[in-house]
Amino acid sequence: TVFTIKPADIVGAVAELLHSRGIGALVVLEAERVVGIVSERDIVRALATHGPEAMKRPVSDYMTSNVLFADPGETVDSLLGRMTDRRIRHLPVCRADRLVGIVSIGDLVKFKISEVEAEADGLKAYIAAS
Repeated sequence: TVFTIKPADIVGAVAELLHSRGIGALVVLEAERVVGIVSERDIVRALATHGPEAMKRPVSDYMTSNVLFADPGETVDSLLGRMTDRRIRHLPVCRADRLVGIVSIGDLVKFKISEVEAEADGLKAYIAAS
C-alpha cells in the first residue's frame, strides 16, 4: 500500500499520518500525478526553519518536488546506488507515469541481506556435500 496526500494537506496532519502508519515518507499526488514526496526529514527541516508555525502550513511548502522515481525493471543494486548517491530513503515506483508503489532503502537492504544469506546457505550445502 502506498499512502498518499494532497499538496494542500497541513504539515501537522501529515506528521500524524507518518507516525500513525509507521512510515517515513508520503507521496504527494495531485489529480493522480506525483507532484512531490514528503519525508520525516522534510518536516524536521520545516520545524527548524519556521518553528511550530510550520505545522499549520501546507505540505507543498516543504515537500520535495524534484522527485526521483524508480522503474519496476530496475535492479536492486541500481536503486541502492542511486539512493546512496543522492542520500534519499524512498523512491516512488511508476509505470507509464502511474504510481504503482514505493520502495525504501530498508526494503532494498532487507532483500540484499536475504540474497547473501541464501548464497551462504548454498555454499555451505555445496561444501557439506563435497
